[in-house]
Amino acid sequence: MSDKLASQIEKIIRKAAGIEHGPVVLHEPFFIGNERQYVVDCIDTNWVSTVGKYVNLFEQLLSKVTGVKHCIATINGTAALHICMLLAGVQRDDEVLTQALTFVAAPNAISYCCAIPHFVDVSPVSLGVCPDRLREYLKKIGEIRGKELFNRLTGRRIRALLVMHTFGHPSHLNELKKICDEFNLLLLEDAAEAIGSEYEKKHVGHHGLLSALSFNGNKILTTGGGGAILTNDDNLADVARHLTTTGKVSHQWEFYHDCVAYNYRMPNVNAALGCAQLEQLSEILTKKRLLASRYSSEFSRVDEISFFNEMPKVKSNYWLNAILLKNVSRDRRNKLLDALNNDGIMVRPVWNLSNTLPMYKNCPSDDLSVSQKIEGSLINIPSSPSF
Repeated sequence: MSDKLASQIEKIIRKAAGIEHGPVVLHEPFFIGNERQYVVDCIDTNWVSTVGKYVNLFEQLLSKVTGVKHCIATINGTAALHICMLLAGVQRDDEVLTQALTFVAAPNAISYCCAIPHFVDVSPVSLGVCPDRLREYLKKIGEIRGKELFNRLTGRRIRALLVMHTFGHPSHLNELKKICDEFNLLLLEDAAEAIGSEYEKKHVGHHGLLSALSFNGNKILTTGGGGAILTNDDNLADVARHLTTTGKVSHQWEFYHDCVAYNYRMPNVNAALGCAQLEQLSEILTKKRLLASRYSSEFSRVDEISFFNEMPKVKSNYWLNAILLKNVSRDRRNKLLDALNNDGIMVRPVWNLSNTLPMYKNCPSDDLSVSQKIEGSLINIPSSPSF
């Protein structure tokens, strides 16, 4: 790897970020509104745990932003994914299709249900599950018995498809929903990185029976730690609230729990932070898309690099901007990562493919050639909305 390419990338990043010298972080929170006021209010009133006005307000504001009828706030995005799996009826020894190019929370949430992740390939234009590859693969290994899909190679039921909106870029939702309907699968959306992203002018989260958001410290909108379950189904929303609140039956003073459940509700103090963040969401999204536009323009002049742009008919939040080496080489990618980080430019690779992790290496999998190519060539670059 020539020093020239690393120097070109650094120059573009510093110019786009407006930081001539010193470190340039990958993604940091953007606090310019009422965050301090709302958090102090929680402390002053002693409402800091899972009961308080900000939890309800945060859920209401999320519902308004996404257009999804019900939003249930959770302690993190992984907890939200876990509950989505349970509500989708994922059971022991079921298989759940999901992309290998994903954060480990997705296969982990499947595993929490004693189910088995089944890895499929992604589309190079969305970084989400590839509809064409998926349909071809299901025709080869799928068998419908009654109203359920089974893997004819393992004999196990395939219950659902979990698709991720990678780095905030919406997946091919219409096509994937058609495939799920064709093969009797439930569609679930991992929208952990996609608050504010739209598919055909509608916020992501409407195609899946259930969806999950994340508000970790490095996300566009943060509550410190937090997540949310989205659904338009009234009954599933009621069950989600019950399961995330330890299965406690409402009563003025009695502690009675009617099922094995989870202590997954978001604390009021975190929700307070989220309410202030939601007030700024429009401004944050505007800043993020302007940064992506600057990057796209500058990287178009670099022969060895392509900038990952949103596909037609979607609106990405560009949570983490990404560049790809046109000549795929893990060694070249790693040398770039070393050079840029050594110069104070915080860049990172995409996640190791889930099927290469020790706990998932024996899980069923389709050919993952596109995922492997992306893994060996993609670099996330600094993306803070403060730039």
